[in-house]
Amino acid sequence: MPRIMIEAPAKINLHLRVGDRRPDGFHDIESLFLALAFGDTLCLETASPAVQDTIHMTWPFTDPPVLPPEKNIISQAVSLFRSRTGFNQALKITVEKRIPLGGGLGGGSSDAAAVLLGLNRLASADGPAGLSGAELAEMGASLGSDVSFFLKDMSLAWVCGRGEKIQPLELPEACRGLPLVLVNPGFPSGTAEAYRMLDLWRSGNKERGVLNRCAPQVFEFGAKPGEWPFFNDFLPVVQAVSGTGMVYQQIIGSLRELGADFAGLSGSGSTCFGVFSARDKAELARESLIKRWPFVIITFSLAFRAIQYYNCE
Repeated sequence: MPRIMIEAPAKINLHLRVGDRRPDGFHDIESLFLALAFGDTLCLETASPAVQDTIHMTWPFTDPPVLPPEKNIISQAVSLFRSRTGFNQALKITVEKRIPLGGGLGGGSSDAAAVLLGLNRLASADGPAGLSGAELAEMGASLGSDVSFFLKDMSLAWVCGRGEKIQPLELPEACRGLPLVLVNPGFPSGTAEAYRMLDLWRSGNKERGVLNRCAPQVFEFGAKPGEWPFFNDFLPVVQAVSGTGMVYQQIIGSLRELGADFAGLSGSGSTCFGVFSARDKAELARESLIKRWPFVIITFSLAFRAIQYYNCE
């Protein structure tokens, strides 16, 4: 049976501004997405017509929660692809999870994008050409706000709207190869709850979500990491009204003390990150932080984004 393996990279939000709640219930954002050379691995293969679709997930630390199909974004991606294309072969999907669940690293969205890309390749293997990039992007946007980014062949992008407006950026030479230390405290952060908390906090403080609505060049991304004026709108909120705020303060503070040139919170949490100027500094930080937190790794920006191998055994 045809079989495809594809990498689903994680991302961090180097910068994240959130606008006020829109009439449709969503929020506009302005964010700088950086894809990472770290993520999940998915294997998609067709199965006998008599076999039902199966999705098996493995996780190196604990078993991931079993989600009903209507809440599993991978199942949703398969169903959507079938409805749009008529693809009707049974599937066996195996996901080797490495991205922490609810960690603000886009794991679910990246997995969904990987499934769409993999299915598009499987569906077109013995038939007509697959769906166009625009068609896949439209499907991805309907699945989740971050899926569109992961469908693109890029490592850095300025992302606006709900996440569907994507402007690719060139990663400055001075920033390539910089090690990043990711630290997850061992608990997830619910995106919907984080946005609800943000709206309530702004209402109580009579504040509005302010977006710059300008090109990302204002951030002078080519400057040294210690000079990056990036910000995450969720961080002051969780620090003010959530018990997890102290945890984030401790992790980010530790990253800075251990030599990070820049440290922050990715997405609405729960993963924090530090950008280091040298690998040895990052290694020392990892060795120190792993004594306290359950998930600490060193990674780098993604050099390429592609389906790695096809029809493999």
